[in-house]
Amino acid sequence: MANPFCKTEYLMPSNSRFHNEKMLATKHTISWEAGSIPRSSLFDDTFYSRQHGQSETAYVFIDGNRLPDRWSSPEHFTIGELGFGTGLNFLETWRHWIDARSPSQQLLFTSFECYPISADDMARALAAWDTLKPLSQILISRWQEQPSLPMHWQIDQQTVLQVDPGKAEQAVAQWSDMADAWYLDGFSPAKNPDMWSPALMQQVFDHTAETGSFATYTAAAWVRRNLQAAGFAVSRRKGFAGKREMMFGQR
Repeated sequence: MANPFCKTEYLMPSNSRFHNEKMLATKHTISWEAGSIPRSSLFDDTFYSRQHGQSETAYVFIDGNRLPDRWSSPEHFTIGELGFGTGLNFLETWRHWIDARSPSQQLLFTSFECYPISADDMARALAAWDTLKPLSQILISRWQEQPSLPMHWQIDQQTVLQVDPGKAEQAVAQWSDMADAWYLDGFSPAKNPDMWSPALMQQVFDHTAETGSFATYTAAAWVRRNLQAAGFAVSRRKGFAGKREMMFGQR
């Protein structure tokens, strides 16, 4: 069944990867907690931890996928992400990548996003992270220049950012790459169950390279069962900022 929130309008640009159509997703209205923490009006959930979103990204997704250690040898590394949101996960990953990479290495970061936020909301959400400011200014500038999806940018000489539109299950199914690591960062499974469905977790597994990995902030039992049924070996560890557990795993 189609997602009633993800309405689309189609244009005909020459560079689209989706049947030569550009998708314009429904505007994602945001409210703000404590002045700076974005909260989705569609899913009644915050985009990241109230305690410290940047540290959450580093703990859950970067450390959960054993990065940057796994960047030590491959010439090409691909990260897939469910839910681009504010871009915080990409920016923190990019920051670590710049510090760890060798001159010949390339990173492809592909995110799947049905409800992109505005450049103004992105700027407000990212303003809290001083260590990301030089990188966030680049991302926000690009986001302002191209406010509709899909986006495919060589954002520096060794980093490509791609943000693909539409419902994640269909978008991942059409994706032609394989991820070495996945960031599973949809809104709460209780609020946005489609982002954790058996069919989508199977697509994630099918688009994971041999020995590839995933990490996610949630430890919901039904999500764990979906990941295991798809084929992942799933482990749990202490969650971020007092959260009891999170999950990570490998193909």
